[in-house]
Order: sequence, then C-alpha cells, then structure tokens
Amino acid sequence: MRMFRLLTPLGWMAVAAGVLGVGLLLLGGLGFRWDPFNQTQRRLETAQAQAEVGRLEAEARRLESAAAVQQARRLDQFHQQQTATGRATAAVVEQARSADDAEIPLDAHRAERLRGHDRELCRLAPDLDGCASAIGPAGSREAALRPGGPAV
Repeated sequence: MRMFRLLTPLGWMAVAAGVLGVGLLLLGGLGFRWDPFNQTQRRLETAQAQAEVGRLEAEARRLESAAAVQQARRLDQFHQQQTATGRATAAVVEQARSADDAEIPLDAHRAERLRGHDRELCRLAPDLDGCASAIGPAGSREAALRPGGPAV
C-alpha cells in the first residue's frame, strides 16, 4: 500500500497506460479487434476490386489473343484463295489467247450478248474493274470526299 502513496500523478498515468496496454494485448490475443474507421473492410473491398480488375484484364488478353489467331487464319485463307484464283485466271486467259479461234472476230449477235452480260455484271457489282461506274478515286460512284455542312 505504501507503494501506491509514493506514486506521483505522472506515475499513476504510467501505471494506467501499462494496465491499458496489457489489457489491449490480452483482448487482441482473444480475437477482439477495434477498427473504428472500418479500415479492414475498406482494404478487403480494395483487394477484391483489384482482383476483379486483374481477372477482367486477363479475360481481355485471352480474347485478344483468340481474335488475333482467328484473324491470322482468315487472312491466310484469303491469301490462299487469292493465289488460287490468280492461278486459275492466268491459266484460263492463256488458254483463251492460245485458242484456235482467238484471232477470229465474234459475230455481232454474240458480241452484243457478251456486252449485255458485262453490263449486268457491272449493274450487280459496280466497283468491279472495267465497269464505267468505277471511275472515282474512291472506287465507287460517289466522290472521294463528300461535301459537309459548315464547321461549328
């Protein structure tokens, strides 16, 4: 009891702080957490949001790589078709030029029928080379630049 009388107010504050510290350590060991500003919940939400962003970015990268593979496959298929078409066309053109009747002029009725087929093709696909409507720099009947309204 004598020891309690010897303590000054500063000593009493030190004892109170020590008891409070030991009490907090004991409560912390028992699982009690004091979080008045809800920092733990905020950290959890931030971590979950970052995980979701990471998952979405990984999904986007997966989709991009799958699309790149599909695009490369389609481009390769297009080039193969273009090469095959070029070879077939070259063979037919060469065969037509070296045919026995290549130098003989067509009769008027047959020539007019072929011109009619050409006109029909140009009507269906006016952007084809050799069609009269494919004269513009844009490859169509429209002007390359369309006039617009005044700038605002």
